[in-house]
Amino acid sequence: MKYSNKPVIIIGILFFVFGFVTWLGSVLIPYLRIACELNDVAAYLVAFSFYISYAVMAIPAASVLKFTGYKKGMSVGLSIMAAGAALFIPAALMRSYPLFLTGLFVQGTGLAILQTASNPYITILGPLESAARRISVMGICNGVAGVMGPLILGAIILKDADGIKSRVLTLPAAQKAVMLNTLAHRVIFPYSIIAVVSVFLALLVLFSGLPELDADAENETVAFANSNKTSIFQFPHLLLGVLTLFLYVGVEVIAGDTIINYGPSQGIPLSVSKFFTSCTQTCMLAGYIIGIIAIPKYISQAKALKISPLLGLLFVGVALCSKGMMSVAFIALLGLANSLVWPSIWPLAINGLGRFTKIGSSFLIIAIGGGALLPLFYGWLAHTFTPQHAYWLVVPCYLCIWYYAKAGHKIGLPLNVNK
Repeated sequence: MKYSNKPVIIIGILFFVFGFVTWLGSVLIPYLRIACELNDVAAYLVAFSFYISYAVMAIPAASVLKFTGYKKGMSVGLSIMAAGAALFIPAALMRSYPLFLTGLFVQGTGLAILQTASNPYITILGPLESAARRISVMGICNGVAGVMGPLILGAIILKDADGIKSRVLTLPAAQKAVMLNTLAHRVIFPYSIIAVVSVFLALLVLFSGLPELDADAENETVAFANSNKTSIFQFPHLLLGVLTLFLYVGVEVIAGDTIINYGPSQGIPLSVSKFFTSCTQTCMLAGYIIGIIAIPKYISQAKALKISPLLGLLFVGVALCSKGMMSVAFIALLGLANSLVWPSIWPLAINGLGRFTKIGSSFLIIAIGGGALLPLFYGWLAHTFTPQHAYWLVVPCYLCIWYYAKAGHKIGLPLNVNK
């Protein structure tokens, strides 16, 4: 069955929204560190609050989709995301860090529903062997937004951040409070816009005519292979995929969300380092373009997954052994190494699940919780040792990703399903 380009365009818009909202955390971390007077560990609760919502809400998200279907579920997700963005208004007015974190959690909850619906949707919209290519197209949409989002928000809320950071150290308590309150109010306008746009997109998706797809459909081979299966826990390649995706998302968030804070530790001012997340996202964009061109015509998605962690190990090795702008540049290059991991893991992990696809997709969404825990661990390592030495954390993660690419994705699949 063939579909028009309309569903792909609509899902592409949603992936743009994912990228725009997701990578704002890289700007919010240094911003809230100043505005709410936080240390390194507390500041990385920004990433924790956002990404832990995926782990908490993924299974409920599957229940929502079972009740609503994909199209209405996407609309619900966008509406919840709008509510989370709106919470930033009272959070800014009160300069309340807990309320900021609550807003991030609610946004993540909406995105959990969106991701649970959109990732399997785009995967089953065509042949499995070209799924990584379609997801790479979605990655372009996500990556462009990931470049734009931090640039736009950074220009608004981190303007003169270095000056504010130094001045608050010498001001009397009353004047310092006024300055920090004014700084906190800077997020009101951009997050009001995000809330309004999210509501608009929720209505657009609801009335778009987006077709429903049956993600649980099984061909004869898959139906026979799954005839005695009663639980998602009987698919070891999926469970290993969840672990691998957990580690990967943690690495991706570390590469994107820590690099702005890493710059000052290498002697680079915030006025310059606020652009570094966009550099990481630009490298990811380059990788997505490579994926679109090369997969599956020149390279399989399994082969791409083998190469990606090896590049990651090379880049982080150089970053650990160098200083200044060179070290920062190789952290940014992790975006290139990371770009094809998500679009390669996802189709390999749900391969052969058949009627277990929805719950399997929910498990993979739970794995996004890696973006909550690993950056928090990075923050503790950075606080305990140095921000540079903390990047050793990604080395075992890349080794596990390489193992899944080499052998893990084949475990438990019959030969006529495992290709």
